[in-house]
Amino acid sequence: MIKNPILPGFNPDACICRKGDDYYLAVSTFEWFPGLPIYHSRDLKNWELYTHVLTDDEKVNLKGLPSAKGIWAPCLTYCEQEDRFYVIYGIMHSMNARYFDVDNYLITAEDIRGPWSEPVYLHSAGFDASICHDDDGRKWIVSLEWETREGYEKPGAICLAEYSPSEKRIIGYPRRIYSGGTDRGCIEAPHITKHGGYYYLMCAEGGTGYNHCVTMARARDIQGPYEPDPANPIVTSVPGYSNERADWDHLKPRYFNPDAPLQKCGHGSYVELPDGEVYLVHLCARPFVPELRCTLGRETAIQKMMWTADGWLRMADGSNMAKLEVPEPGLSAAPLPQIPDFDGFDGGELGNWYYAPRIMPSSFADVKSRPGWVRLRGQESRTSLNRVSILARKLTSVYARITTKMDFHPEIYQHSAGLILYYDNMNYINLRKYYSETLGQSALSVIHLENGVKSELLDTRTPVDERPLFLRLVISGRRTWFEWSVGGDEYLRIGPEFDTTRFSDEYCRFGEFTGTMVGITCADRMFHQKCADFDFFEYLAEDRPVNEA
Repeated sequence: MIKNPILPGFNPDACICRKGDDYYLAVSTFEWFPGLPIYHSRDLKNWELYTHVLTDDEKVNLKGLPSAKGIWAPCLTYCEQEDRFYVIYGIMHSMNARYFDVDNYLITAEDIRGPWSEPVYLHSAGFDASICHDDDGRKWIVSLEWETREGYEKPGAICLAEYSPSEKRIIGYPRRIYSGGTDRGCIEAPHITKHGGYYYLMCAEGGTGYNHCVTMARARDIQGPYEPDPANPIVTSVPGYSNERADWDHLKPRYFNPDAPLQKCGHGSYVELPDGEVYLVHLCARPFVPELRCTLGRETAIQKMMWTADGWLRMADGSNMAKLEVPEPGLSAAPLPQIPDFDGFDGGELGNWYYAPRIMPSSFADVKSRPGWVRLRGQESRTSLNRVSILARKLTSVYARITTKMDFHPEIYQHSAGLILYYDNMNYINLRKYYSETLGQSALSVIHLENGVKSELLDTRTPVDERPLFLRLVISGRRTWFEWSVGGDEYLRIGPEFDTTRFSDEYCRFGEFTGTMVGITCADRMFHQKCADFDFFEYLAEDRPVNEA
């Protein structure tokens, strides 16, 4: 059996494709770099973090963008006729006054690892753009057209435009083709594929929250009209009918289903195997209950599907409730390398599992200056939307222990470095070493930022000398705290326990759609030159249910 989620932690908006015996899956990254990770599998059960699509933070400039803006909803496809991969992505710049200013781009590559072509600008009418490669060689761009006018149903309709590869532009204005296969509203995430003489339009409806779902429609002509599947939705956490067309809020916590093992299930993409089997990947979440807060963010799950005799795609077990465990396909088992629990920074290259907000980690993280250590050059404060030195990885379980060893010698109070749990620039906790003018020497203390309100926990201030220190973050369900040690044998708690649930889409007011990260950090708010060295980064996580006591 395949156990869901297949990609735990911050891995939303999955899109899957196949080339031969290899399966590739892309997810959203919002304000984080590198952008658009590609996961690889040969059996749909074992996945490795393979590469990233966007690695140039100057060409794709996210600096200044608030949390949850940036790189949205990739579409990853493989065009067999051309032996070429296509990626379409949007860069969301602003959601002010619900205008949703986004630019959509198309890039291609012969190899999934790149190099990728220069981006082709498509349009800015809406988000979740994707591409259909038709049998006749024509190409079509489908997306949500975001509606801003009063008196019109929000958030909008699905629209279609032909794409000219020779002219590298869409032809004419996108035309509206579909407004949903249910009354859940908030339609988005369209993908058009072809099967058995029909064009199939897969969408998400209900908002990317607790009423989320995957729906399907079909047409003989790609431009429609599209006939909704009479059994819609085909995958969800909330079976049954609901009419929410008048409510375009995406979250809708009133639709939490206590009987569903996975919540928020929707935003799907399917792949057909050589033997005809079909699997669908989709977004899901695992909230703390009763708080209904998803600290791990939106994750990726997979479901076994089948084509019915009358040509509709349905879950293989005949239901539409997303499952925690799924039958494996008839593929040979293919274990793949996983992200290591312990990174001693001995390889000469920074691991591809590290991310930074808005800039590439390589712009401030160096594993060559001091072999066996990673050196972080401090930059702006951790609240900045510009250049912040946070080297982080995705939190994949709310039962985890993160440990590092740090060598850092602050000289002024603007110098600080340490360990961080980070949801966004307005919500984090940071155990840091800094220079205390009050004590006249280096000290440890904890800083807490909650929805933009900063608390320097002065009662945690502890004088320390200049020996390297061991820092630890412990996440135990709803409880999170810091510890520290001089020799690495005996650890002392420092600071209070924090509420893990508050690091979530539902609690954080200035961001949404992402997930919690853990990592190491350095700041030099004077000259952006002071460095901190870290000997290792250890991430130990337990595979336990979110709400286990």
